[in-house]
Amino acid sequence: MRDLKNIVNIGTGDIIGNICSAGFWFYLAILITPESFGELNYFISISAIASYCVLIGTQNTITVYVAKKIPIQSTFNFMSLIGGIVSFIILLAIFNRIDIGFLVFGYVISNLAIGQILGKRKYKEYMKYILIQKILTPILGLGFFFIFGFEYVIIGLALSYIIYSFKIATDFKEIKIDFSLLYSRKGFIMNNYVIALSNTAHGQIDKLIIMPVLGAGLLGNYSLSLQIITMMMILSSVIYKYLLPQEASGQNIQNVKRIMLVIGIGLTIVGFFVVPIILPLVFTEYTESIDAIKIMSLSFLPMTIARIFESKFLALEKSRFLLIGTLISITVLIPTMVLFGIWFEVLGIASSFVLATIIQAVYYVIINKKWDGQW
Repeated sequence: MRDLKNIVNIGTGDIIGNICSAGFWFYLAILITPESFGELNYFISISAIASYCVLIGTQNTITVYVAKKIPIQSTFNFMSLIGGIVSFIILLAIFNRIDIGFLVFGYVISNLAIGQILGKRKYKEYMKYILIQKILTPILGLGFFFIFGFEYVIIGLALSYIIYSFKIATDFKEIKIDFSLLYSRKGFIMNNYVIALSNTAHGQIDKLIIMPVLGAGLLGNYSLSLQIITMMMILSSVIYKYLLPQEASGQNIQNVKRIMLVIGIGLTIVGFFVVPIILPLVFTEYTESIDAIKIMSLSFLPMTIARIFESKFLALEKSRFLLIGTLISITVLIPTMVLFGIWFEVLGIASSFVLATIIQAVYYVIINKKWDGQW
């Protein structure tokens, strides 16, 4: 019963919050052309990658160490915020835009704050922060769009993360910066850093490739498909956030993992048969997304399997398995996305996404069987 209550707290924040966020993106996609939607996602991807370049203390790292009662979060906060300042300056010099730099700060402070909230297993607090930020997303994003224009949407998105700054400030007051805590844990910290950066590259590199090679219009159609896939994965993401701190603290959660697998199968069926019927009724200009959704829905089950093993490996501080799996996936994704994209456009990109996801999941299954053979 307690497990269910905690999952409900996480789920309430994530599901309602992501509905608000997804509603914003879907409504914005209706208001603007696929080309503009693709351009917006391109710059957001740059901010996401930049944020993980400077995020030394990743969300999963902080979750694990806070769950183990190691007071390391202020040290991570300090290092990551300094990196954020450097990133802001570099992005301003390259793109002559302050909005993507501000968004980097938003991503950084949210990851830092959420990591320690989950590590302390304060699921009600997590729900509160997620809901406030996600509700601010359409309010500020659309507000800046209608008042100032399309070019100011990212500023609105960046400001939605300001709520997390209060949590970071509290950390600095209550926990001292102590670099000595880093040395003995440098292997796990750096592995997780590379994993998080690789995962972000895996999730964002497609947009950086598509924009210059295949154009903003195709990127817009693909980004909408990916947004739908992300929204449908909300429930699995909720359970994963519950799973990691529970496994890190030694709890038995086998039934929760089985539930995740059932959800993954259900999502595949809905994504393949139902979503393509609804999509053209709402997004009339995004016709290329219909078949892409069918193909990308085949990734739900392998993504779910990968999440289960990621939680296990992180809890045991075996992050090198995740690093290798992510690098394998990226190695498959980049060349196939370019080639398949040129040959088959958005359908080729969708197929590349699924192929990379399946190979990553297969690797985790194989390495887990060789290592201990248990879930």
